[in-house]
Amino acid sequence: MTNILVNRWFHFLILLVLLVACVVFSGSDSELRKRLQYVTFDTFNQLYPREKSDQIVIIDIDEESLKKMGQFPWPRNVMAQMVDELAEMGASSIAFDVVFAEKDRTSPESVVHHFREVNNFEEIKNSLLALPAHDQLFAESIRDAGNVVTGFTRAKPGETLRAPYQNVKPTFLLKDKTPFEEYSFAAPGVATNLPEFSQAAAGNGSFMATPDIDGLIREVSLLVKFPPENTEEYNSTLYPMLGIEALRVHVDPKARFLVKQRKNKKIFDTDYLISLSEYEIPVERNSKLWVYYRHISDDEYIPAWKLYDESARKEVRDKIQDKIVFVGTSAEGLRDIRSTPLDIFVPGVEVHVNVVEQILQGKFLQRPDLIVGVEALIIAGAGLLIILLAPFVSVIWLGFFALLMMGGMFFGSWNFYTQMGLLLDPVYPSISLSALFLVSSLLSYLRIESERKQVREAFGLYISPDFMEELENNPDKLKLGGEVRDLTVMFTDIRSFTTISESLSPEELIQLMNDFLTPMSDLVMENRGTIDKYMGDAMMAFWNAPLEDSHHARNACLSALRMNEALVPINEAIKKKAQETGQNAVLLNAGIGINTGPCSVGNMGSRQRFAYSALGDAVNLASRLEGQTKAYGVQVLVGEETVKAAKDLAFLELDLIKVKGKEQPARIYTLLGNEIYAKDPSYLKWKTAHEGMLAAYRAGDFDCAAQDLKEARELAGDMLQGYYDLFSGRIGDYLKTPPPDDWDGVFEAKTK
Repeated sequence: MTNILVNRWFHFLILLVLLVACVVFSGSDSELRKRLQYVTFDTFNQLYPREKSDQIVIIDIDEESLKKMGQFPWPRNVMAQMVDELAEMGASSIAFDVVFAEKDRTSPESVVHHFREVNNFEEIKNSLLALPAHDQLFAESIRDAGNVVTGFTRAKPGETLRAPYQNVKPTFLLKDKTPFEEYSFAAPGVATNLPEFSQAAAGNGSFMATPDIDGLIREVSLLVKFPPENTEEYNSTLYPMLGIEALRVHVDPKARFLVKQRKNKKIFDTDYLISLSEYEIPVERNSKLWVYYRHISDDEYIPAWKLYDESARKEVRDKIQDKIVFVGTSAEGLRDIRSTPLDIFVPGVEVHVNVVEQILQGKFLQRPDLIVGVEALIIAGAGLLIILLAPFVSVIWLGFFALLMMGGMFFGSWNFYTQMGLLLDPVYPSISLSALFLVSSLLSYLRIESERKQVREAFGLYISPDFMEELENNPDKLKLGGEVRDLTVMFTDIRSFTTISESLSPEELIQLMNDFLTPMSDLVMENRGTIDKYMGDAMMAFWNAPLEDSHHARNACLSALRMNEALVPINEAIKKKAQETGQNAVLLNAGIGINTGPCSVGNMGSRQRFAYSALGDAVNLASRLEGQTKAYGVQVLVGEETVKAAKDLAFLELDLIKVKGKEQPARIYTLLGNEIYAKDPSYLKWKTAHEGMLAAYRAGDFDCAAQDLKEARELAGDMLQGYYDLFSGRIGDYLKTPPPDDWDGVFEAKTK
């Protein structure tokens, strides 16, 4: 189970599943997904609002107007006077963000029935009834102006008294308008004006608020369906929004909206257009428009009372001439306060102003259906890059790469917004990439920790702590298989081990082996070596693997020089114990073989169990050299390639030998000291005499060789005496029985 949890392919599968989930959720309509989008789009709108236009004004039924003229609703004859004044001032269209759903209760024919009968009551009553009704006056003013747009709004189905009046039907230049009928906002019920008002008006539109889940109005429905389905009482019909209806009347009261498929569509264009003269509004099948807001300044509001004040009318006339006029209210008591991305509390009429103004300017915010797919592709592409890079780069570089991509998303989204008006969400893709990065980092951490544990288990007892740290940082090398690399290989063995073991109990023998192998192992690891294996009283180690060591031959030789020194305290303890027991002390002495050459090194074995080891001719020769140390009377035998790689140390060539199992002879050396001893004059003099002896020997001049040997022996002091005894015997034999003419000076070893 643990192996599966840290397996790279399993991690890849986890990340892939997470990526697929992020991509799928990208197109979700969930509240969380929407809120993430809205935060970004609102911020963009706040940082880069639309610029101001001077084509629209607002007649505001504000608190001041209510104080001057009384509570609202005002009598319809007062509203009629408002229409007359606006028409006379040259307003191009007049849109009421108010519903006049009931008859005016202040009209003469309504109030006369509430009077108490007094003298001449009938005369007074008849006089009042002879006056025109307020609703009639208002309807006549609407008709005479010829540019008034009335509105209707949402209501409960049971409160619907009548269907909205449709002055001009939108014209669909489509083979099938079903998508609009199916996806446009459907009002279950409506509150409409009295029929005489709507029929007298030049237009009639919806001002239903459709806030998002957080209460802010970001989109408006340009076409509203009522009722949702055909009924016996009402046929389902699409009605325009109040704002675009006001724009239509401004352009031409007889004009029609044309709903058509977009031609020559570019990649990020919407599929449909609502066209009005030279104005084209981009929409999708739900007929919604993203509102591109700006702040409406106070000077764009005209308090309604000024229309009734003769001195104030002169002040506002120029502001109204040829303008689209919206009549709304900012008075909080009249409950027409809305929330937008720019302000939590604004009069609802400002939404209509922003909608119409952006159409006049031709500046839109668009989020066509294709954008959802683009965001999903961005998440998929960037996420896949993170998944593919995760195994090959460090967490820091992967984090930097993820931040770079997220920064690119925000930069790209901002440019799309400012240059093209496209709403591309960078927040959710960035969160998706962050999630992938965090999960990837966690999985990488678990995998690395597992690999480090595996490295520690495999190598912790065989290499030095410093070397172990290097290997932990590159655990990929710990895998089944290997490589060919130049190694320096060492074999060590206790001489006369059988004799020693016969005199010891099993416990004492184990203790002795531990006492011997512990310092030997420490010296290998201190000099950046790797312990391959223990074989009874023998040990195999190598250098330059698993991690590279450019001085591997030298480090192996330095380890060998110190090994017999490390035996001194062990032998002292053996002597002391022998004296206490009255036995003869058998001292430890190690034979060491060292050779350098190409080897196959790596984890060898089965997938269930493997060990890090080395194979090759260089390994075999090192083993043979260790076996020949006793024959040559030396502690260390070194191959020629090792000597070439560690030239600064003190070596003496001993022989040309053909070891058992090898056809090619090998030049062998003994190691006598470090780089300081290699410069000692006495050593250099000895080396000269020694090399002269070998040269005469190989040339077949055995008399000269005998003389040189004598000189070399004297210069050697107590070193290499066993070796010189060996060569003295050979030279004596060859003096008696000369070798054949083709003799090449190579000695053939008969034993390992």
